Amino acid sequence: MRVLIPSALHSYTGRPWVEAQGTTVAAVLDDLDRQFPGIRFRMIDEQGHIRRHIRLFYQRKMVLDLKMLLREDNELMIVQALSGG
Repeated sequence: MRVLIPSALHSYTGRPWVEAQGTTVAAVLDDLDRQFPGIRFRMIDEQGHIRRHIRLFYQRKMVLDLKMLLREDNELMIVQALSGG
């Protein structure tokens, strides 16, 4: 599965698109963390919830459940919210 990585996390991956394996969102994030240690913690908090400033999209729909099933031939987009004043 192709995964879009937000620019703030390119320091982990070195590029905007990466490949990851898994049949659920959680499994894909675990595979990303295996390939790029520490990246999952930047997206998922200590309670196992998606961090407030992170949005995950699959088939143009926002992911709310890490147990959501995925198909390998699609894309998962990880978006980081911008803030400022």
